[in-house]
Amino acid sequence: MKELLKKQFTFLLYGFVFWLPLILVIYIVILLFGNAEKVGRMLLGVAIPEKYLYAGMGFVLCILIVYFSGMLLKLTNVGRILHKIPVIGIFFGQGEIMTVGRLSNMQACLFLYSSTCISFGWILAEEKVQISGENASFPLFCVYFPNIPTLVTGSVFAVRKDAVMKLDNTSTEVINLLLYAFRSPAALKYLPWEDESDEEFKKRSKNLRPEIKPDRPNNPCFRGKL
Repeated sequence: MKELLKKQFTFLLYGFVFWLPLILVIYIVILLFGNAEKVGRMLLGVAIPEKYLYAGMGFVLCILIVYFSGMLLKLTNVGRILHKIPVIGIFFGQGEIMTVGRLSNMQACLFLYSSTCISFGWILAEEKVQISGENASFPLFCVYFPNIPTLVTGSVFAVRKDAVMKLDNTSTEVINLLLYAFRSPAALKYLPWEDESDEEFKKRSKNLRPEIKPDRPNNPCFRGKL
């Protein structure tokens, strides 16, 4: 009985996770465009006589204003200038938006969130490290760490290569696993790096921790400067 109730609660929670972002989007759209026709006609009325204002013209004007505002923020320096304004500047951050579709085409992985905690993530890029103008022997990987259950909001960590384990599981499997294990894969499938020997891979797979050397810190995640 307990397991049955737990399963039903999981279904309910998963449904909530599905509908919450959709409802928020619908609410925002209604809030923004509910009075679009009225506002648009009022703006057009400044230059166009009322008898020439046809139904829908106000709404179209508002859509065009939103569209060109987006182009202005994305293609010019206006967004950067607004981003520097205290408090309200956080709404004008520049950069790409993470989406579930983008996650589905990225390499899923496990990485050391701390010295004792392993977490799921996605590999964004490999970054070389230079010390005194020379390439270091330890490249860093930018790993996207999602928040649950939204997934598309999260953080980016710089993680040492030996503390990242690529997964042969699909991103869809990992997403379903992160959504409170609604659907769990049969197993997590580890993948070696291209330059990693079979012995090194098996050893790292067992421990999944970076080799500790005196000249480098133990924590594989870096949030500050090297």
